[in-house]
Amino acid sequence: MLQQSEIELIHACSTPSYPINSYNEWSPLKEVIVGSPLSYEANDLDLSFKLFYFDTAFSAFGYPKYGKIDSSANPEQIKRQAINKRYLEELNEDIEGFVDVLEKEGVRVFRPLELKDVFEFKTPHWKATGIPALNVRDQAIIFGDEIIETSPQVRARYFENDLLKPIFYHYFNLGSKWTAMPRPVMTDSSFDFSYVEEIEALTYSTEEPYEKKVPSLNVGYEMLFDGAQCLRFGKDVLVNVATQNHNLGFQWLQKHLGEKFRLHKAYRLTDHHIDSTVLPLKPGKLLLRNQECFELLPDFLKKWDIIYAPEPEANIFPNYESDDLVLTTKYIDLNVLSLDEEKVIVNACFPELIKILEQNGFTPIPVRHRHRRIFGGGFHCFTLDTVRAGSLEDYFS
Repeated sequence: MLQQSEIELIHACSTPSYPINSYNEWSPLKEVIVGSPLSYEANDLDLSFKLFYFDTAFSAFGYPKYGKIDSSANPEQIKRQAINKRYLEELNEDIEGFVDVLEKEGVRVFRPLELKDVFEFKTPHWKATGIPALNVRDQAIIFGDEIIETSPQVRARYFENDLLKPIFYHYFNLGSKWTAMPRPVMTDSSFDFSYVEEIEALTYSTEEPYEKKVPSLNVGYEMLFDGAQCLRFGKDVLVNVATQNHNLGFQWLQKHLGEKFRLHKAYRLTDHHIDSTVLPLKPGKLLLRNQECFELLPDFLKKWDIIYAPEPEANIFPNYESDDLVLTTKYIDLNVLSLDEEKVIVNACFPELIKILEQNGFTPIPVRHRHRRIFGGGFHCFTLDTVRAGSLEDYFS
């Protein structure tokens, strides 16, 4: 039986709206999904989680604190790292403030179903504890008039998109396309360790940080891929690829999208997600982390004007306890959301970035977001822009 809140959400989604239409990161925003953090109590520190957050949490803070990346660990004894309840309450306050700003700017906001109860689930090969649909850009991406659900990289997020299903059905009923990448089995053998191996060998030590085992079902590398690895520039799409898992997702997108879009591979511009490294703010303007990242851009993007973000200082972040798990780099506030070619939602906690954007002719809209390093996302991560004005444009031919 549907709970009352679910009935209300489906009713709200049945009111007049636009079909899916989103081709880039900057056209006037009409409709958007904003994630929910409710019931986000803890993280499973399993193989998939440690591989995904290797750069930001495990290599940065060291194995003794959080344990080795160990594929032979007993899945019945996965450690869970609790999240401070105050951080969750304050995050919810900040997201509600974010939603208020969007609605005041005339953007229609959809929200996922609430995760009322934390649930455990088990496949024949592993078990995990589900989390809410907070960073909704990760497991879905919009290409024009189509929703594409991507293949999860973290086991605990396997059923996360179920909380978005009423919204996806709403757009499907309006005539939008809705496709899903193949669902991975996600045994230990599914993951490409090469990125971790190479970073560890070059940076930290020669000792292997993990142990490997051959699972009972070995399907080889699988596509494990997030929507946040892509940036859309109309007909052209920049895709970050750091592992064989990502490369399989890249190949699938190429075959599925055909000649309508041109996909460009950025090799290890970052470990996974690209939108705290580079973001287009409007045609001809890129927000970029630093000069080192510029060298990794494809040539066609090097012709655009570059806005380098100021180096974040430690005082713009809260002071956390030693047992708090930090999941992002200090550059997370580059994760801005463009409402159009002028207005940009930016973290009020980073005034230096606000100033830089103003100096470059943009109108920043400051919104408070305190615990972005604990919950692994900024305003771009928290949103899936389902409807933007405009059509498919070619900005580079």
